Amino acid sequence: MSIDVGSIVEGKVTGITNFGAFVELSNGQTGLVHISEVADAYVKDIKDYLNENDVVKVKVINVSEGRIGLSIKQANPQQQSRNRDRRNFRRRASSSADFEERLTRFLRDSDERLSALKKSQDSKRGGRGAR
Repeated sequence: MSIDVGSIVEGKVTGITNFGAFVELSNGQTGLVHISEVADAYVKDIKDYLNENDVVKVKVINVSEGRIGLSIKQANPQQQSRNRDRRNFRRRASSSADFEERLTRFLRDSDERLSALKKSQDSKRGGRGAR
């Protein structure tokens, strides 16, 4: 069986590293799922998502010089659209009130930093007779 870019196949996770997971495909070839291609969310530890001997559905995203690049998150487009809709809903629901709160906090922090900087600058310029 030939591996074509864009095809979706099943494979078995044979090894896990800190940068991704190695997946053995049905034809005996092994490809790499980079940690950035495991899930839509940020993946700090790949072991939270995959274990050795798991059977996963992957999409072939590139084949070059005998290396096969695979993606789990691109193999399941329904999951992607659900996650995208969920993220957009959260953004719309909390955008205006959250923005006002963040702006107020930023202005307060900015004023505090400016006053601390001004005090520091004044004490350095004073020379004799300064505080």
